[in-house]
Amino acid sequence: RNKTIMKKILILLITIPLLSLNTINNNKFIGKWIGESKGEIGYISFDKEGYAVFEIQGQIFGGKEFVLNGKKGMMTYKINNKVNPIEIDLIVTKIENKEEMKLLCIANFKNENEMEFAINFENKRPVDFNTEDSIILKREK
Repeated sequence: RNKTIMKKILILLITIPLLSLNTINNNKFIGKWIGESKGEIGYISFDKEGYAVFEIQGQIFGGKEFVLNGKKGMMTYKINNKVNPIEIDLIVTKIENKEEMKLLCIANFKNENEMEFAINFENKRPVDFNTEDSIILKREK
């Protein structure tokens, strides 16, 4: 009986740090990031609830609810930080029929407040940061 209790405690001691490590890595993304491309300044924000928001030319796309072409939608994100570069899926969901579209992205942190970010709009994940669809994002303080 004591061995069973010890095994459970040991499993907890091993598992808890792994779970928090995953959360810490995802928390690296949380916040508002600014980037500039071809003279245009844009923002992407990741929140703790799992929503992502783009802000380009004063227009906002994403979050819990937004309207695009007369349809309500939301944008969430999923992060796979077990690969290098980190994979990010931005998931746009139409609220009325739950239809999903994914924007496949990659990210690489240069430091805590700066990351390389690449996105592909053709349903293929970028493989590097050497395309016109890549940008340097800086955390806004």
